[in-house]
Amino acid sequence: MKNNDRPDLPGNCASLAVSVTVDEPVMLQALVEKLAHRRYHIGYSRQAVPPGLLAIDTSSIEAYVSGDLGLTVPFEEFSIPYCTCFHFTCVKNRAGKNMLSWVNSLS
Repeated sequence: MKNNDRPDLPGNCASLAVSVTVDEPVMLQALVEKLAHRRYHIGYSRQAVPPGLLAIDTSSIEAYVSGDLGLTVPFEEFSIPYCTCFHFTCVKNRAGKNMLSWVNSLS
């Protein structure tokens, strides 16, 4: 966090821009949704829940993902390749197809 009262502190430098790209994002999403598929129905989506709520079935997998981490500071740009593990969670829709819902980094 920037401290305007002390410009000499290490955290008080110029702006930093961070960008992350994933190799083959469309293929990754399709692969995750297929791998998360279960051939059996565990029944969570059929459970009774209070009015206004919706019961859902979820499936999760861990997969390694690669891409580039880009850092930009004034007058310099850095591109750092990465390969790390992520936890992907899919929610099964009414048609029984998994839809990628959220991702967490495991590093």
